[in-house]
Amino acid sequence: MTAPVEPAGGDSPVGREFPEGLPIGDTWVEAPAAEDVRFPYDGTLVARAPVGDTGLALQAVDAAVAVRQRVGRLPSHTRRAALLATHEAIASRRDDFERLLVLETGKPLVDCRVEVDRTLLTLLTAAEEVARLHGETVPLDLLPAGEGLLGYWTRKPIGVVVGIAGFNYPLLLAAHKLAPSLAAGCPVIAKPAPQTPLATLWLVHLLREALRAGGAPQAAVQLVTGGPEVGVALTTDRRIGAVSFTGSAAVGHRIARDAAPTKVLLELGSNAALVVAADADLDAAADAVVRGGYYASGQACISVQRVIVVDAVREEFVARLTERVAHVVVGDPRDPATRVSALIDKRSTERVRAWLEEAVEAGASLAAGGTVTDGVMEPAVLLDVDSGLPVWDEEVFGPVVAVRSVPDLETAFDLVNDSRYGLHASVYTSALDTAFTALDRLEVGGVVVNEVPGFRSDVMPYGGVKDSGAGREGPRFAIEELTVTRMAVIRPTTTK
Repeated sequence: MTAPVEPAGGDSPVGREFPEGLPIGDTWVEAPAAEDVRFPYDGTLVARAPVGDTGLALQAVDAAVAVRQRVGRLPSHTRRAALLATHEAIASRRDDFERLLVLETGKPLVDCRVEVDRTLLTLLTAAEEVARLHGETVPLDLLPAGEGLLGYWTRKPIGVVVGIAGFNYPLLLAAHKLAPSLAAGCPVIAKPAPQTPLATLWLVHLLREALRAGGAPQAAVQLVTGGPEVGVALTTDRRIGAVSFTGSAAVGHRIARDAAPTKVLLELGSNAALVVAADADLDAAADAVVRGGYYASGQACISVQRVIVVDAVREEFVARLTERVAHVVVGDPRDPATRVSALIDKRSTERVRAWLEEAVEAGASLAAGGTVTDGVMEPAVLLDVDSGLPVWDEEVFGPVVAVRSVPDLETAFDLVNDSRYGLHASVYTSALDTAFTALDRLEVGGVVVNEVPGFRSDVMPYGGVKDSGAGREGPRFAIEELTVTRMAVIRPTTTK
């Protein structure tokens, strides 16, 4: 365990960068309650955060509906300028954002720095996509009845958007809800995870200030905190045009059922697989499992969880993997060298440890890690985990990697697909035909060759199949999801 770098208290960026209360309508309103946000690593109080209720959720929807038409008609330059101004504001305070993210998530500093980088790219890309929001002409005269008709389609905002994000990347996930919504001309209401509202509150404040400076209504971007009842109030309101949710499959499925017929975009769980072929660069593959399995302390939906190795290289690969895992720095997330730290709360740590113990009792062997010291779990490697166990079938969301071997690649690809999830998967190989076979065979939203399944560029289409969700993120693709086509059919003259 590494020693603490600095106390969590002291001069904090929290509490001075945005007003008290919740940003609802064009003002900040007093919240009916407040809760502690605590540093997951040592339990130190970070801040008191406002907690909303269903009444404030309804008030936010009322305000969003009231400005819907005005926001939809905002000039492109106004929407673009607001996104660019927010980008610049975050860039100028990136050190404070990084520190805040470490404190409220407990995630290692190195991962929080990546989160800020990706948030900046997301805002910048969404701003650029404003200029690409257009339609096409349609040749209506392909049928004789269409002769003399002019046809074209445009994209119109879908309406009010509700964006619900998870705790693991609160700034980035919020940016993926807020920025495309604003770019599309949709008022948006954010609901952050109860454990991590602070960075999202700051982001919303910056967006609202940028909108105000451009003469746009601040009610275009709002935020309500609270428990499941607040989420239900927001997602089941029939005035909502779309719900964009990132979180667990169980909650996502419930939202989709309860919100129907409202459009729902779901970025849900996974148990990402990495296949190691017999011709793989084993050093690179072992590095990838360590790098891709334990970043964000394993609390990422596309972190490496299942490693499927061809029998011919099993022993050599496992030896290289366990040797590398022993050198992963575990401890205080404020230390730039730390790669694994405390999970979001004790309940999560206890669940992951229980899943490990269940797998070992069922016959798996613990090749490395798994010990919890001072509340932090050492990165674990499990060997020969059977299907049917949560640590293999479900999303661990912790620093655990499970390794199984198979006789050949065909069996490996079948095992990858033998999952209710399908977000990302990767394969390590030196053969081009294996790479293309994986691209063809793997039932996932993204196939990554010779890189971690956790690779995500925020400009690419991102999303899953099966229980991993529906719809795609990435500004360009999210904007398409949050707009609807409107077809224009015009007969220029009624004279024959």
